[in-house]
Amino acid sequence: MTPSPPPVDPAPVPPADPSGFPAEWSGLVDDAAVFPPGDAPLHDATAAYAARREEWWADLVGSFVLRDTDLPLVRGFAGPLSVVVTGGAGQLAGPLGAAARLGLDVAAVEIVVRDTDDPVGNVRRIDAAARDADLEVPLFIELPGPPTATWLAAADEVAACDHRLKLRLGHVDHDLVPDSATVAAWIDAALDRETGFKATAGLHRAVRHDPEGGGMHGFLNVAAATKALWDGGSVDDTIAVLEERDGAALAAGLADGGVAAARRWFTSFGSCSVTEPRDDLVALGLLPHRKDAS
Repeated sequence: MTPSPPPVDPAPVPPADPSGFPAEWSGLVDDAAVFPPGDAPLHDATAAYAARREEWWADLVGSFVLRDTDLPLVRGFAGPLSVVVTGGAGQLAGPLGAAARLGLDVAAVEIVVRDTDDPVGNVRRIDAAARDADLEVPLFIELPGPPTATWLAAADEVAACDHRLKLRLGHVDHDLVPDSATVAAWIDAALDRETGFKATAGLHRAVRHDPEGGGMHGFLNVAAATKALWDGGSVDDTIAVLEERDGAALAAGLADGGVAAARRWFTSFGSCSVTEPRDDLVALGLLPHRKDAS
């Protein structure tokens, strides 16, 4: 048996500098550096998170996202954690207990529905496990697949249990990136149920772009699409917003409180890069430019 690696010894995380960072962007990006395609070593990622808390833009970043199996390796980490459960509902309680024993700050839990033949039943089992574990933080449930009637029924159950949705908007295989019609339908389903959601995968750039191999969604597009739907726009209109490549047009559509309105539902997104979202927001004039940006 290969011996387990020694626990990392992350530096203490100082509090973010209360320097007047725009509240509407606070906590937008969850640091998912240890996940593909970044795959940063855990020690390097936690050290970078801790060091970043002294930067002017620190509040842009919310939780540090890690797998439940890595919890024993981050003893001493003082920042908020979003824990990705790597198993099914039955694996939810163990990591939460481990985090409590280690004195870690679990700010959210993320889990994927694995039983695609009975997603409604799977959501109910996840909810039961969360209640048995006395979970008191947001639980984000990922429902794989397109928004079919079965998917929507499972979303009903997520909402009825007062949990939140997790939407996977990217993939290392471009052929598996959901199209704008699918994303619009997912967001519409979340808003129709007045259910918050976070996004994951592929949103490290603000505006939709087309790297070699296929299109990638932009987090500003998702925010603007959320606001458009909440304001009564049609799904077809929302698809157009998700396809928009003009960053200035997206920014204008989110002016006058639009970001805050969207963030009521679109709570955050996980990204293996946190500097690219910052740089895009600065370039679009949505965050103040600072010479010390690094």
